[in-house]
Amino acid sequence: MDQAKIMEAADRLWTAAQTGTPCAPVRDLIGSDDVEAAYAVQEINTRRLLGNEERVLSGRKIGLTSKSVQAQLGVGQPDFGMLYDDMEVMDGEEIAWSRCQQPKVEAEVAFVMAAPLTGAHIKMIDLIASIGFVLPAIEVVGSRIAGWDISLADTIADNASSGLYVLGQSPRRPADFDMRLCGMVMLRNNEPVSTGAGAACMGSPLNATLWLARKMAAAGNPLGPGDVVLSGALGPMVDAAPGDVFEARINGLGSVRAAFGEA
Repeated sequence: MDQAKIMEAADRLWTAAQTGTPCAPVRDLIGSDDVEAAYAVQEINTRRLLGNEERVLSGRKIGLTSKSVQAQLGVGQPDFGMLYDDMEVMDGEEIAWSRCQQPKVEAEVAFVMAAPLTGAHIKMIDLIASIGFVLPAIEVVGSRIAGWDISLADTIADNASSGLYVLGQSPRRPADFDMRLCGMVMLRNNEPVSTGAGAACMGSPLNATLWLARKMAAAGNPLGPGDVVLSGALGPMVDAAPGDVFEARINGLGSVRAAFGEA
């Protein structure tokens, strides 16, 4: 990897995040599909963010788990990014438009971990045993790259196109509902705009989370107690505009709302 180009890519994305002005893609520096280089860029800006003592890592997000979202963005595999405590928005709390960068909205299943997941051979039963509870969630994804003109490497480098997230307030146990067959409908201003089911997320949100748990353990940064995992979209993501109110309803899990303020 060309370290100078990796740093230049990190600087480009960092400046876009700090100024709120979208930048050009970074694939001119790191290529379109160099996953290793893209995560190296992400790691640089992760360290920058965590260098601020007021910011705390709150979990992880999995991106690109839905075939429909992969098709929307022209990519073919999942990725992951970091969640920070200041990304969380309360259910129904108005989101200042100034906090958003080209926002799009996804309905997801969120897991809150109760036990660490370490080791080289994490199994599905290990994952299920480690989950404290499950919540409905809305992820407000965003892009520092102008016009969402992204390749796989661009979105990974940009912290998996992270933005904000909203957790519902109806905790369930993993055994309380069928994560694979649970249906989802998301409404924008009371009109349905996205539908899907748990099976759209790599066959099940649990499959996606197991993929993440293994990746994190292998990287020496395992999931641990209290971590939030946004497991990926259950249906197509939808553009948000100032004043929009979204509600995601997931069968057996409950509902969650995201409300955007005016520009």
